[in-house]
Amino acid sequence: MLKNMTFYSLLSLSLALFNCSSSTETIQNPAPSVKPPVTNDMDFWLTNGSKNIYLQKQTAVLSFGTNYNIYPTIEVEEVQSYQTIDGFGFTLTGGSAEGINKLNPQKRQDLLQELFGKHDNSISISYLRISIGASDLNAAPFSYNDLPAGQTDVNLSQFSLNPDKKDVIPMLKEILAINPQIKIIATPWSAPTWMKDNTNFIGGSLKTEFYGVYANYFVKYIQKMKEEGISITAITPQNEPLHSGNNPSMFMSAQQQADFIKNHLGPAFAKANLTTKIIIYDHNCNKPEYPLAILNDVGANPYVDGSAFHLYEGDISAMSNVHNAYPNKNLYFTEQYTGTSGTFEGDLKWHLKNVIIGSMRNWSKVALEWNLANDANFRPYTPGGCSTCKGALTINGADSFERNVGYYIIAHASKFVPPGSVRIASNQTGNLNTVAFKTPTGKIVLIIENDGSTNELFNIKSNGKWVTTSIGAGGVATFIW
Repeated sequence: MLKNMTFYSLLSLSLALFNCSSSTETIQNPAPSVKPPVTNDMDFWLTNGSKNIYLQKQTAVLSFGTNYNIYPTIEVEEVQSYQTIDGFGFTLTGGSAEGINKLNPQKRQDLLQELFGKHDNSISISYLRISIGASDLNAAPFSYNDLPAGQTDVNLSQFSLNPDKKDVIPMLKEILAINPQIKIIATPWSAPTWMKDNTNFIGGSLKTEFYGVYANYFVKYIQKMKEEGISITAITPQNEPLHSGNNPSMFMSAQQQADFIKNHLGPAFAKANLTTKIIIYDHNCNKPEYPLAILNDVGANPYVDGSAFHLYEGDISAMSNVHNAYPNKNLYFTEQYTGTSGTFEGDLKWHLKNVIIGSMRNWSKVALEWNLANDANFRPYTPGGCSTCKGALTINGADSFERNVGYYIIAHASKFVPPGSVRIASNQTGNLNTVAFKTPTGKIVLIIENDGSTNELFNIKSNGKWVTTSIGAGGVATFIW
């Protein structure tokens, strides 16, 4: 028996026997050693699929150490860096602005501060997409140069931003007062109908004789918005150019877009000394050959900053295919909607995996969800427009609104990853999808999505040390240190 006892066991036994046999001496036990206080090295924000934790900061203490365990490890490596991030956000559709404007003044101002401010309770949206003219989430289609049938206006003398001066433009001014650095990408759903071969808001193509006029339409739009105090960071020539069934919409082939850019839009921007970026495509990941065809055009290429993508079809890796062919051109993820048929858990997982983590791991500078807000009936939308698109917010009247899954999808990135952050290396492991960033102030941000059906225990390793933590099934977490 004794040979199996440890030194410390024998010592304890000897002390006990000595204590029992002595009636004249008292054994004084040494003072217990004082352990250094445990410090928290990492903050941890969680949203779970069970809908009882929404972007909540967790109280667990996470301390870096070197105690070995068998759990999988996510290693973050600062020395390996990728693209610089421009921001995260939504499309401020005309319907979104209209809906938010139905809130009472105080509620509305509080909401705009929550969305665009930089205080502790804000989610700090840093990038917006807006429509040039109407999108399908306006109550009705319009352009900034609508004319009676049979009329034309090649000098654009009747161009006017008036349709957006009630809701969108005033709201953009308020947003810019809160965050003057916010970036804005603008895109048309259709040219004015008198420029189109079917004279209709739905479908049709831009007539070749109006290519130059339409280029000047973009120039005038950017200049008029600037007069309102709103700088347009970038434009795309056409939203979803291969989808001509929406209201409004317009078909534009890759060859047509290349022609429009190299012979009209690019030269018009240069002549007007505009610094607004031209970003091509703005459609699904299933057709990377579309932006590649434009980038292959030696006349169009110099005017193009990069390519924009959606993910209603295809695989997010298509963005890397375009990057690999043209690594000097930027990539943008500009739209993905959550719909009425989706679930909170399912949408949270899929969008974090693909839109946030997926687009960033495939070189995107932005990740944007679709419409920011609408009402409980998903209105407004045009006749034939999207009647199932759920806003990140549901406006329930003058005094209340509801935060939907889209809000949390973006917030897990926008709140913690400011513009100017740089993506750095992080590995994927098992069901855990990850993306990491280094912020301009030197903090590390790691976003993790648990794509599995069980709780996952794992390590986060950085600079040779690690913490051990867990995320429940379908949960999403942002870690900051």
